Amino acid sequence: MKSKFKLFAGLAVVAVGLSGLTACSSEADAAGSGDTITYWASNQGSSLTDDADKLQPMLDRFTAETGVKVDLEVISWTDLYNRILTAVTSGDGPDVLNIGNTWAVTLQETGAFEPFEGATLDAVGGEDRFLKTSWSASGAAGEAPTSIPLYGLAYNMYYNPKLFAEAGIDGPPATWDEFVTDAKKLTVDTDGDGSIDQWGFTAAGASVSANSHQAFIRGLQNGGTLFDTEGNPTFDSDAQVAGVKQWIDLMSTDKVMSPSDAETSDGSAKVDNFINGNAAMMFDQSPLKNFSARDFTDFATAPVPMMSTDATGMEATQSHVAGINLSIFKNSDNKENAIKLAAFMTSDAEQVYLNSAFTSLPTVTAAGADAAFSTEDVVAKQEALAEHAAPMPLISKEGQMETLTGTAIKNLFAQAATGTVTDADIKAALTDANNQMAAAQ
Repeated sequence: MKSKFKLFAGLAVVAVGLSGLTACSSEADAAGSGDTITYWASNQGSSLTDDADKLQPMLDRFTAETGVKVDLEVISWTDLYNRILTAVTSGDGPDVLNIGNTWAVTLQETGAFEPFEGATLDAVGGEDRFLKTSWSASGAAGEAPTSIPLYGLAYNMYYNPKLFAEAGIDGPPATWDEFVTDAKKLTVDTDGDGSIDQWGFTAAGASVSANSHQAFIRGLQNGGTLFDTEGNPTFDSDAQVAGVKQWIDLMSTDKVMSPSDAETSDGSAKVDNFINGNAAMMFDQSPLKNFSARDFTDFATAPVPMMSTDATGMEATQSHVAGINLSIFKNSDNKENAIKLAAFMTSDAEQVYLNSAFTSLPTVTAAGADAAFSTEDVVAKQEALAEHAAPMPLISKEGQMETLTGTAIKNLFAQAATGTVTDADIKAALTDANNQMAAAQ
């Protein structure tokens, strides 16, 4: 399929626009058809240019091996979903693209993407090569998926061992009660001026997506679900309310989160709080690139606390199955080569390269065993993704679910920053979100 951002072959051109960055791969001295395919990549690195710089060596290797050139465009997350929907409607899009894995079912239902089954699935080595949890977020249950896992992510807890030692805390908390207790000890007025300048915990309280993740995770840990077995929303069940209350209480009642966190929608600001010593703990999926860029080393990694150390099943969930998938447009003019690129990017060697470059997790089991992923942080994240993660609800209106639950929590944090949030307030906010979800189904 031809992209409207197509560039002249052989030119090393980079153009930064409002919605993304495009670059054409260099010519290779390989025999081949000389065909060109287009690839839309999501922004995984510190900038659009950083992504292009990391992806280009991989694309050059693909061209050298196949003779197929790739026109690359890196698109910011704020633009990617709408760009995809526009491409679905117009038929004018890329051959291959990245999608957030929580969009998998929604995009699958458009019918615009190639199913990974039969020869197409065989071309990428079959389902068994992939991590089971990552594969579970590739499409609707019982149907051939229209995406395959590319980058894996999961939440871990990051904490500052130096601040823990100063507070007399020996190690990271394992249970939620221990977490709250430690966070209170770590919330202090360090310079004696009467105001808190070191908080126990920091989060992006205005991030709709991050809040929806916590509604999902905290609900499961408390024995709840966002939907019942018949697909009806249960946002305001007792268990879901209890889980959201724990999250809001960190600011409202426990007073271990800065009220300014209620205005933070960008996760990088939360990471800055942690790096600058303004907070001792945070939950995050992939902060290592930020740590490295700032030469920050005062951190350690631990699992997200559970309600009890012996929790099992869904109550032992510490993260949603986070990550990025790869899809192929069904009406691609060059589907054979698009499938080749998907197979190449999910090969063992390129999974090691790509996930090392973007500090993410391989979604191919064999690649995950590489020495590049043996650090404490990565091993902990691999365990969380493989053993303690569940996919966000696999429904066509997943995006609306995230918006409704995440916005309800965002508004509750805003209320907590300036006043009191009661149990009734939390119940009412989730009931309103639940009713809107039910009306949309």
